Formats: sequence, structure tokens, C-alpha cells
Amino acid sequence: MILPLFPSPKNPSSSFQNTRRHLLRSDSKSSNPNARMRLYDDLLLNGYYTTRLWIGTPPQRFALIVDTGSTVTYVPCATCEQCGRHQDPKFQPESSSTYQSVKCNSDCNCDKSRVQCIYERQYAEMSSSRGVLGEDILSFGNQSELVPQRAVFGCENEETGDLYSQRADGIMGLGRGDLSVVDQLVEKGVISDSFSLCYGGMDIGGGAMVLGGISAPSDMFFTHSDPVRRYFRDGNSPYYNIDLKEIHVAGKQLPLDPSIFDEKHGTVLDSGTTYAYLPEAAFVAFKNAIIKELDSLKQIRGPDPNYIDICFSSGSSNVNVSELSKIFPTVELVFGNQKKLLLSPENYLFRHSKVRGSYCLGIFQNEKDLTTLLGGIIVRNTLVTYDREHSKIGFWKTNCSEISERLHRTGGSSSSSGKDNSTVESPTTSAAGGSSRYALPGEIQIGEIRLDMSLSINNSYLKPRINELTDFIAIELEINASQVRLLNFTSEGNSSLVRWAIVPSESSTYISNVTAISIISLLAEHRVKFPVTFGNYKLVQWKVKPNSQQPWRQKHYSTVILSIIIVIIVGLSASAAWVIWRHRQRNINSYKPVHVAVPEQELQPLES
Repeated sequence: MILPLFPSPKNPSSSFQNTRRHLLRSDSKSSNPNARMRLYDDLLLNGYYTTRLWIGTPPQRFALIVDTGSTVTYVPCATCEQCGRHQDPKFQPESSSTYQSVKCNSDCNCDKSRVQCIYERQYAEMSSSRGVLGEDILSFGNQSELVPQRAVFGCENEETGDLYSQRADGIMGLGRGDLSVVDQLVEKGVISDSFSLCYGGMDIGGGAMVLGGISAPSDMFFTHSDPVRRYFRDGNSPYYNIDLKEIHVAGKQLPLDPSIFDEKHGTVLDSGTTYAYLPEAAFVAFKNAIIKELDSLKQIRGPDPNYIDICFSSGSSNVNVSELSKIFPTVELVFGNQKKLLLSPENYLFRHSKVRGSYCLGIFQNEKDLTTLLGGIIVRNTLVTYDREHSKIGFWKTNCSEISERLHRTGGSSSSSGKDNSTVESPTTSAAGGSSRYALPGEIQIGEIRLDMSLSINNSYLKPRINELTDFIAIELEINASQVRLLNFTSEGNSSLVRWAIVPSESSTYISNVTAISIISLLAEHRVKFPVTFGNYKLVQWKVKPNSQQPWRQKHYSTVILSIIIVIIVGLSASAAWVIWRHRQRNINSYKPVHVAVPEQELQPLES
């Protein structure tokens, strides 16, 4: 089940920081490594979250939607004439020295000539994917402890619907099933039977994924996930069910029979679906409870006239995500073990795209389907661990964008002080020795990496394609597009000299040393492969500037001290002036010249 898919303030507490560092380790009870992978895109802007997967030898990169509701991973094949235009080039089997087609056998569906195994997937929003099965080496990126592994995947020959029109290349299937990438890795014994997803919050996006076990936070709670469902022919569901029993709005339980959440497929947690969908009775009760709590807000039309959205004006065009909980009620999902998942407003609202300061319900009626479907919006800023080995799913509220940054900084936390204000720069030449030769002087908090790059194409050809190149560099360096800024580009004969700046992400105030060295070495050693249209490149020079964004107290320390001193001096001066004035007034009132008449005092009668 997939619909056209798809960041909370930082927690400064030391316990949170320690937990995040602990999170990145593999499960201490298991000797297996894990594959740590970054998530990209935004739930509501793009309709999905993607990760990067490399297939073949040499590796060919793909942006894949992470989908717990799909059981096969697939990408467009080079021979596909009915595939849309996507983010990356199609997979070319003939260019991979390790590719093998999966021959027809008794365990698969075969093509008409009974030569190759085939697959076919159809989804709820009427899109579909068809193709052949192949086997090749999958690589999980440079953040992964897990080495590349051989696995079976789909090579698409036909796409329809949203799968055809979306920018993402394909699907990474994380559901239960023999073709699922998780099942294949578990079957090989290279990871524990578990994986985790953490989706970024409203307006931030991104996040993190870990294939394999992690050391779960101590305050993560779990609910039972039963893979056995009578609805399926073999009794086993490919979906991840949870034992939902109640929904509370503003602390009040909705008047619903708990069995409503156990109809058909039950309550399914599906990362490939954008919103949440409830059976009719549950949706009506939820909608009415929300409207009752928001009776003071004006209800407005939704952004799309083709849909009947339930939207509210907050009364202010400048309301931000952190203030939504003051306006909208909290919602709780209560499970069979009485554990509660708290949903803040960003977990059930989406921003109105046409009216500033207005928000709409991201929970809808599931037509006439009795399944309760909980999509990505429900688990924004929530670490979700799918512990398949023990048939349970864990939830932990956190800042998923910070976890994403932690995954990206593979060297762990930075202990830099940021006191070094010198600019570090170096000419770059290609040489052996790895990234260690791009050493920085101690641990500094980096505010900008400046890169001078020479391209073997002329200015007139580059100019209309510069935005495309900017997006490509961001993808290759595994950073957000907003972090790559074009400073200028000039012509050098038939070549172009381009100057870029890499800046911290919106969720961070600096770039760590590890990340900076990784970016510089990737470009200096030509491990970033540009499309043929941009010719050859050379990193001519790089420069690192420390972060100038000091904490407020540090930045304004002298101003504050000077202001305090001035206030003290002015206060003392005013006090002294007042004392002198009072003293003079007292002297004036007590002295009377001899010739001045003194008014007679009224005599009071004596009592006898």
C-alpha cells in the first residue's frame, strides 16, 4: 500500500545527546553490523522520503522511496520504454560486471517464455510496476558498517500512475516477504532481524534509517506487532500491524469499539503512505472531536478544490510549528498494553499551501476500506524500531533531523570549542593517502567550506544548467540542496571556474570536521562522478571558514558588561544628586532671616 508520499526544536539536554550517541551503535547483544543510511526529501512537499542505494559494479546510484508496505526493491531498467523521467539514469545491467538475471524456477512467477523470473506490484492509488528480477551487489553508502551484499531486486520494464510521474527512481521494499531487502539480508545472516526509521518534522524533512539492530533508548516503548492475519491466504501479512485500541483527543477517549481498529488488515504502519486513514466511524468521531476542541477557530476551505479538506485558520500568519501545541489539541494512540503514543499537531496536521497560518487535518476517511492505515505523518520526529525478531514495534519521540546529522557525521560528536577564527585553505592535488591528507588544524566548528572547481565546459553551455549542477552536487555529497550555494562562475577559455560554498544545514549551526574532510576528499579524489554533460572537473582550491555564529552571550558579552557598568554609574550618579538636593532643601527650609515675619502658630486650648 503506497500513496504519493513523502524538521522540532533541539533538545539541549545532556541525556538526549548521550542517547543519540548511543543510538548509532549496533545492538550490543548482536555481533552483526548495521547499515546506517540518511533519508532525504520531505513528507508533504515530495510525498515521500527517499534513501540512496547503489547497485552493481561499478555502483549505479538510485534515490528510492523507503516503503514498509512494499516487499520488493525495484529501479527502472535501461530497456524500459514505459518508465518516467526520474532523478537518476536508468539501471544498465550490461554496465555491471556482477549482474545476473534470475532464471525461471518453481519459486517465482515466470515470463511468457519461461526464461526469467518476473514481478508485478499494484498499489492503492492505482499505480503499478512490472519488470524482471535480477541479482547484483547492493551498496548502502559510506555511513554504513555493513559491506556491500548480493541481493535480488526488480528491473522495471513498465511504470504507471504516480510511479511514472514521481521524481524518485523507485521503491526500497522493507515489508515482510522473500524479496524484501530486509528479509534477504537477514536470511544471509549479515544483519539482525530489525530495522529503524526516523522521519524529520514539519518544514525540515530528511531523517535516518538503520537496517539491522540498534541499542534502543531506555525510554522507548514497544507494542505487539502480529505478522499473522487471517485475511491473507497463507496467514502471514506483509504489513507491519500494531495493536491499536483507543484514540484520545485532548485527553478524552473517542467513543469507539476497540475492534474497529482490527478489521481487515488491522492497524498498519506504512512508511510509504503520506497521511493517515481511518475507518468511517473512527474518522467521523475523530473529526468531530477536533472540531469541538477548535470551535474558536475559523474553519476554511482546503488548498485543493478537488478534495474536501478540514482546515482551520490559526488567526496569525506567523505561527510556527513550536506554537501549534498551544492552539491545537494533543492526540494519543493507546495500544493493547496501555502504552500511549503522543501525537503533537505536526503528527496530524499539514500546512495549508495557500493561506498562511492555516492548517488542515492529515487524517482522512479510508473510503469504504476497514483497514486503519497510519502513514508517515503520524511518526514524524519519532524513532520507530521494527523489531521483527520479537514481533514488536518501538516508538521514541525525538528530533529526527538531529539523528540524521549524527549519522552524517560518522566520526561521532564534535568536541570543538569554536575559538579558532583562522581561515584554513589549501590548493588541492590528486594524490594517494586518503582523506587524512586534508587535515584541519584541530577541531573547529566550520561555518563554510568554499570550493573552487574547474569544469571542462564553457560558460555559455554551463549557465542554463547551473541549477541542475547545484542539485547534483548536493545529492552526490549527501547534503541538502539548500546547503550548496553558488558564489560565482567565470570563463577561462573553453573552461569554466565555479566557486561554491557549502554551509551548515538548517538544523545545525556548523559543519563538523569529519563532514568537511569527507566533502573535500570526495571532490579532490574524483569520487564524485559528474554526468557526461558537465564534462571533467578538478577541485582547484578549498577553503574552510570557522563558524561566526557565536552563542548570544558570547557574541554580546562586552556589550552586556558595558551596559551594566553604565547603568550602575548612572544609578549611583542619580542617587548622589538626589541626596545633595535633599540636603540643600533641608538647609533652605531651616534658615530664616531675622527680619522675616514668622506666621503665628495656632494655640491649642489646654484641657482643665
